[in-house]
Amino acid sequence: MPSLHVVADDEVLPSKSSTGAFPAKLVVQWCVGIFAAFTLGTWLVWWSAVVQRTFTTEDIRSACQRVMPESVERCIDTVTIQRGGARR
Repeated sequence: MPSLHVVADDEVLPSKSSTGAFPAKLVVQWCVGIFAAFTLGTWLVWWSAVVQRTFTTEDIRSACQRVMPESVERCIDTVTIQRGGARR
């Protein structure tokens, strides 16, 4: 016995219309996407600032080490204050 069910033309099942749920799902996806992009962008800006500050501090430290090896910390503090005050 075959396990097939023959459907006549008059027995066609109506298709589901999910027009009420589609816009809400789309809005939620957009909100999640915008939030993820904003979070990633903010983190990238913060990270680039930290990296730039680290490289600048290392440059100042190496220059002070070459010029004034006996008072490196004082030189670093002076240059940092003169450049606008990188917070330690």
